[in-house]
Amino acid sequence: MRPNSVSVWTAVVLASWAMGSPLAAENWSQWRGAAGTGASSETGLPVYWGSAENIAWTAHLSGLGVSSPIVWGDRVFVTSQSGAGRILAGPRLSQGDAAEQALRGMTAATGAEHGAVRFAVEAFARSDGHRVWIHDLSAEGDLPSVHDKHNLASASPVTDGERVYAVFGTGQVVAVDMAGTLVWTRQLGRDFSPFDIQWGNGSSPLLHRGSLILVCYHQSASYVIALDSRTGKQLWKTDRPKGLLSYSTPIVAATPTGDEVIVNSTAGIEGFDAATGAALWHFDEPNQFPVPVGLVDRGVIYLSRGYRSGPYAAFRPGGRGDISKSNVLWHVSTGAPYISSLVYYDGLLYMVGDVGVVACIETKTGERLWQQRIGGVFSASPVAGDGKIYFLSENGETIVMRAGRSPEVLARNKIDGRTLASPAISGGRLFLRTDDALIAIGGRTGS
Repeated sequence: MRPNSVSVWTAVVLASWAMGSPLAAENWSQWRGAAGTGASSETGLPVYWGSAENIAWTAHLSGLGVSSPIVWGDRVFVTSQSGAGRILAGPRLSQGDAAEQALRGMTAATGAEHGAVRFAVEAFARSDGHRVWIHDLSAEGDLPSVHDKHNLASASPVTDGERVYAVFGTGQVVAVDMAGTLVWTRQLGRDFSPFDIQWGNGSSPLLHRGSLILVCYHQSASYVIALDSRTGKQLWKTDRPKGLLSYSTPIVAATPTGDEVIVNSTAGIEGFDAATGAALWHFDEPNQFPVPVGLVDRGVIYLSRGYRSGPYAAFRPGGRGDISKSNVLWHVSTGAPYISSLVYYDGLLYMVGDVGVVACIETKTGERLWQQRIGGVFSASPVAGDGKIYFLSENGETIVMRAGRSPEVLARNKIDGRTLASPAISGGRLFLRTDDALIAIGGRTGS
């Protein structure tokens, strides 16, 4: 008989109270967490749950989407879209019954009706899931066609604790304060060029030293732009060749000569000066659909390129020009996921392929230490914490594995709903987003 996860959580809470210090809740301020690695340092994270077990709460969202939740203090933030736009059929990422389930269009999967498209940024109480506020806005400009499995609310929000920032697939960018009041807004699709990337925008915003940095690599124009996070005014803009594409989110790497913005694009990997936007270096490696985001640990960039069994590699930042001969620590030409990103935890990298093969990678060499087929179709990126790695499949099942140099499945937990968004971790809980709901895992039984 498996342990009672609620009793375990209660014991952790009581022990914390006995020591006179409450459990600290980390902020999960952006997609992939505050450190951008997909990992949390929190303990007491849940192992077991189900539709009626160890669910703290479930909150219905005002619309649909696949953006991931973020957490700051006692608030959980998420974006969504109401009203259906234009759908463009996408590629098959898997075969057989799993493919049939995974390829349901978002409209068909949830019964959404066509109508005027609106976007929302919503805030929920981390404690009990009640909606604290909602900021709602109408879609402006052309509605780009999107993939069956997402909509124009695919980019995840980001927060600095003063404002929440969100970008939508029309090119609209909004900043709202922690009470949900609009601070500023931009329409980049109108200001510069349409967001006309095939299958729709997926790149989330990045906050860095007062700048909101956005990768806008589209058919009509491609550029990286930094906006003042307080006002929305342009700080710098770096144009790239027309038609250069990216579905990936930028990251920042610190170097002795200054911070660098790293972009995964169809041309390869590019590095820019975070203060000025100046192009610094590049690693040329064409890729048709660069989706995953990289991560940085101890001065090393780890990044998978995306597309069908694509490459993954480790780089040193700080290069100049073509770094293929100078800053590549190791490079593996095939085997990485199409969509989901790597997670770094306790000195190792973990990844899950689109058709359910999990692998553990040695960070020093790129060597595959082990791999195991766990089944399922995966778009969400894994997260890690408390000695565990969480792999969330599209059918609502989370496979919990013990972190380490040999594979061990601890639990397989199922909830109702389709899950393409990556989880967030805060306050001893996992926050999962289905197409139309936000679910807090851990803390008490019942919903």
